[in-house]
Amino acid sequence: MNEATNNELKPTSNKKNGYISKIAGPVVQANNMQGSKMYDVVRVGNEGLIGEIIGLEGDTCTIQVYEETAGVVPGEKVELIGEPLSVELGPGIVGMIYDGIQRPLEVIMKETGDFIERGVRTPGLDHSAKWHFKPTVKEGDKVKSCDMLGTVQETKAVEHRIIMPHGMEGTVSKIVPDGEYTIDDQIVTIQTSTGTKELTMVQHWPVRIGRPFLKKLDPNIPLITGQRIYDTFFPITKGGTGAIPGGFGTGKTVTQHQLAKWCDADIIVYVGCGERGNEMTDVLREFPVLEDPRTGEPLMKRTILIANTSNMPVAAREASVYTGITIAEYFRDQGYDVALMADSTSRWAEALREISGRLEEMPGEEGYPAYLASRLAEFYERAGRVLVDCSEKRFGSITVVGAVSPPGGDFSEPVTQNTLRIVKVFWALDADLADKRHFPSINWLRSYSLYMDNVKDWWHDKIGSDWYNMRGRAMRLLQQEAELQEIIQLVGPDALPPKEQITLEGAKMIRENFLQQNAFHEVDTYCPDNKQYEMLRIMLRYYDLILEISGKGVTIDDIRTIKTRERIARMATISNKTYKSEFKKLEQNLEHELNELPGGA
Repeated sequence: MNEATNNELKPTSNKKNGYISKIAGPVVQANNMQGSKMYDVVRVGNEGLIGEIIGLEGDTCTIQVYEETAGVVPGEKVELIGEPLSVELGPGIVGMIYDGIQRPLEVIMKETGDFIERGVRTPGLDHSAKWHFKPTVKEGDKVKSCDMLGTVQETKAVEHRIIMPHGMEGTVSKIVPDGEYTIDDQIVTIQTSTGTKELTMVQHWPVRIGRPFLKKLDPNIPLITGQRIYDTFFPITKGGTGAIPGGFGTGKTVTQHQLAKWCDADIIVYVGCGERGNEMTDVLREFPVLEDPRTGEPLMKRTILIANTSNMPVAAREASVYTGITIAEYFRDQGYDVALMADSTSRWAEALREISGRLEEMPGEEGYPAYLASRLAEFYERAGRVLVDCSEKRFGSITVVGAVSPPGGDFSEPVTQNTLRIVKVFWALDADLADKRHFPSINWLRSYSLYMDNVKDWWHDKIGSDWYNMRGRAMRLLQQEAELQEIIQLVGPDALPPKEQITLEGAKMIRENFLQQNAFHEVDTYCPDNKQYEMLRIMLRYYDLILEISGKGVTIDDIRTIKTRERIARMATISNKTYKSEFKKLEQNLEHELNELPGGA
């Protein structure tokens, strides 16, 4: 399976075909299937629909079909392929738009029109395209799993590293010179203990089996997203796991778009799993034209999209997350930091529930299968920052962020609860904040990150030694504001003592001007880590100064008259290139204006 093979799925010649005995939507039962194995791929019916064996009993197997089964009747043939559902890995994968089982949608559209015809057979990669291969090994070199054999400059943003298949080691007996080759051309000959192996630039990997690694490392490097509430308040690490639960209209999809656009991962894998077609259309239209801030190239040049919308076959939706995570592992093994966005895992769980119901399995809570928690765990556990299984010391990571769509925004439902038991970051979207047009609508009192202690040293070394304390102070201010809200509702803010009014002013400054971020503003859409730190530092400095002068008789109304207060509120829109000098002037003006207030000196 690890060696390069042709992607065209062909029936195994030494096994006879079975026949359909029963059909229930995407679930088909077939008889006369001697020699079948769990998760083997089959061709179902006269049209050759792609399916996967998910149950075996004697010579009868249960098949999950990844295409619409309308019109298929009992008695039609079932062809054995003899290998599990796999993805094709090699040059040409970056920038592609696939369905849930790695069929390229753009290629299918050219062949069949706007709708995917049943039984269409299209390889995941272009086998006719030529790539410029540069060898990095020479004859006589000893190589093992994941060792680099050569490179292909796939896009300006991505150098595709051609690596040894897992489980193989030996000596290079022949390597092609620098030149143009297709992915099917033999580029290297390896002399192994069992014989000679001819390798190409393409390999297969089963989607339900994680690619091995030497060691999983502590997640201590933050994934910088350019979104202030995530990076400063609830950070996620490279190799970390996070969940974004929220009801309809709270901004899950836009949040994931922002993470995909701006996070400092090398490769983005975006899985649209059961989402509405119009939302996936937005992604497909935006990403090819959006400029990557790291390279200046279109963002699509380092992105792989897997689009399995809600009107596509439900079984393929179940496979789509495995397709995405397997592609992510392939680039992780090349030494890249990969970010995978799954939108949404609730739709994936619904696919599990539908298939489980058709299999007549005993339902668990709210009809979901009893194995929902273990399936979620299997998926998220494939994230991590790892030491790659190769000769050199190479590190790679996969960060997984899954959106969850609880019905009615109810976080107590099974998918949300089981996800929260697994992930380390919880970004809780709040419908009330969304109604107030506060975006991202993350509830700062319900959200949390268990990576705070892991990333603290990085922030202290790279950004500022008081980052952790500043973040803690800001959170306390916001919590104090929430505690004062009940009193305000009874007596109004003007009846509060001056100190509490200052607390409200400081918390409001952070809440409205730091936690809020405009995804559609040309500057505010991305906030560098240093700028985040300086913004929070100045806001806390503002709070400290007004708290100090309030004890000298200066009222909150006097404080609100200073011009610098409005300039602090607009710090987010100051250019990311010139903010340092402008922030310095702003801070000087702040102290000057406050000292000029009656009693402020």
